[in-house]
Amino acid sequence: MKKILILIVSSIFIFNRALALNTTASQAIIYDYEAKTVIFEKNSKELVSPSSMSKIMTIYYLFKKLKDGEIKLTDEFKVSKKAWKKGGSKMFVNVGESVKVEDLIRGIIVQSGNDACIVVAEAISGSEELFAEELNLLGQEIGLKKSNFTNSTGWPDPEHLMTAEDLLTLTIRTIEDFPEYYHYYAEKEFTYSNIKQNNRNPLLYSNIESDGLKTGHTSLGGYGIVVSIKQNNRRLILVLNGLKSSKERAKESERLSKIAINQYFNYLISEEGKIIKNLNVWGGKKKYIGAIPNKKIMVTIPKKVKNNLKMVVKYKLPLRAPIYKDKPIAELIIKKDNSNTVLSRFNLYPEEDVEKASFLSKIYYNFKYLIFGDSIFSEQ
Repeated sequence: MKKILILIVSSIFIFNRALALNTTASQAIIYDYEAKTVIFEKNSKELVSPSSMSKIMTIYYLFKKLKDGEIKLTDEFKVSKKAWKKGGSKMFVNVGESVKVEDLIRGIIVQSGNDACIVVAEAISGSEELFAEELNLLGQEIGLKKSNFTNSTGWPDPEHLMTAEDLLTLTIRTIEDFPEYYHYYAEKEFTYSNIKQNNRNPLLYSNIESDGLKTGHTSLGGYGIVVSIKQNNRRLILVLNGLKSSKERAKESERLSKIAINQYFNYLISEEGKIIKNLNVWGGKKKYIGAIPNKKIMVTIPKKVKNNLKMVVKYKLPLRAPIYKDKPIAELIIKKDNSNTVLSRFNLYPEEDVEKASFLSKIYYNFKYLIFGDSIFSEQ
């Protein structure tokens, strides 16, 4: 008969309460990149208008074409009348001219040019409509769960929607997939057609050390921002949307960034491959097997509660052979206190394969199990 065994690995006295975080943004998510931990979220799965923040997806597709060798930075794309006429934020390209891809990248990232987005869309896919369809396919491929794109710019459309969670995923993929191109997001200004424009990301001009990414605003979604902060070997990503003004966006993104940087820290639970617990094995050539993480385990927590974590290992008895290294055998659960609130869960894997015991050995252990039950196993 299977039993659930919960072993308390470490239980230091219960901390009082985590720092309360809140925001005036309608949707938000704060993520620690190194610890792979969500520090805070609010309505992060809610579909809303992403405005110009969805230009990150347009740039992602362009970066992919560059990395795949289909396009070069020195290639030139021709400006159509549709692109030239597009309203809103503009790079100020001129109809009929040819513009270098590298200039278009800066025109989209720094200047948030809707005209530049359409130039890119038409050059890659033939039309903006086909480009949007390709964005949807690519979005599914890279792990966006709910997003739907109808244009290349983020122009207001009831069906052009993203979640804060998807914007976070897109940002992570951009940073990881295109390190050779990501630096464009940190540029503060760009001049084209003798018109100098500044990057709208307010944190690029603060002492917080932001290196990207994009702001946005529509009447449907309000004011929003996707921002990455790299400080003291730590990267934090914030996604905010639904704010009431650019001033509130600047203040709120800076306030939340400072809280995340100054009041939270990364706590190392275990290095990769370190034995968390020795577990009993039934019917195998080994009596015990070490349960290990297959990657470094780290969580982001408030500084004042760093010595007050509760961790448990959860697994099923009996743990039967054969056991294979690539299949999880237990779960490490990190809790906040005696409540059921869980900070993180991590799979634990066997340190090595365990083969089935011989026929005679199984008869012997089955006999002892019938007489002594689980007591044949002792703690190591």
